[in-house]
Amino acid sequence: MKTLTLEKKKILIVEDEPSIRTLLDYNLKQAQFETILVEDGEEAILKASSEKPDLILLDLMLPKMDGIEVCKSLRQAGSNIPVIMLTAKGDEFDKVHGLEIGADDYMTKPFSPREVVARVNAVLRRSADRPSNNDNSAMLLKSGALTIDLDRYQAYLNDSELEFTPKEFELLVYLVQNKNRALTRDQLLSAVWNYDFVGDTRIVDVHVSHLREKIEVNTKKPLFIKTVRGIGYKFEEQKV
Repeated sequence: MKTLTLEKKKILIVEDEPSIRTLLDYNLKQAQFETILVEDGEEAILKASSEKPDLILLDLMLPKMDGIEVCKSLRQAGSNIPVIMLTAKGDEFDKVHGLEIGADDYMTKPFSPREVVARVNAVLRRSADRPSNNDNSAMLLKSGALTIDLDRYQAYLNDSELEFTPKEFELLVYLVQNKNRALTRDQLLSAVWNYDFVGDTRIVDVHVSHLREKIEVNTKKPLFIKTVRGIGYKFEEQKV
């Protein structure tokens, strides 16, 4: 009888501090992940392209190219590989900016090995939960001139393809799937980021602003994403 061997998920670790790199490598291997180790930003981009990892642990402060530039470069190239940013800084700008340009999660050093493994598993699980099947009609969300293709992870406005970061796309999908419902910022944080930012809801406002720039004709008088004063936002369905 053949034994079924499950393929290990591949994690690209981008960290220039040897002690932290070794710690991450050891604990992820213990958790049955395959690991790839690199020490600078330029090599990270090359390995992300050649190795096609399932997730990237990306340090913020790196030689040659910092983590923000690496993440931005990956997203601009169309990569949807989940990214968890690692940093020793507690600066709020770093956190918001890192998530704004497409990171999926954010961890501040020092962190425990258990926390790292838990976060990696959580982000991989969210990535795997993205809808995908052969029922094309069920995979399309439509509202007025806006069409979202869940299967292809694409969106169109008046048949013109829109460019979103992964989190912008997921936020838009969640808003549309809950159309005409007023959603609090905390609800959106929990649903889209699946992580407690301790009341820091500014990242939701940043992403909503970016969505409006891409789908609204007039961002000051939005048709799709309305602000609900004292609560949060709602997506208002438009007739075709």
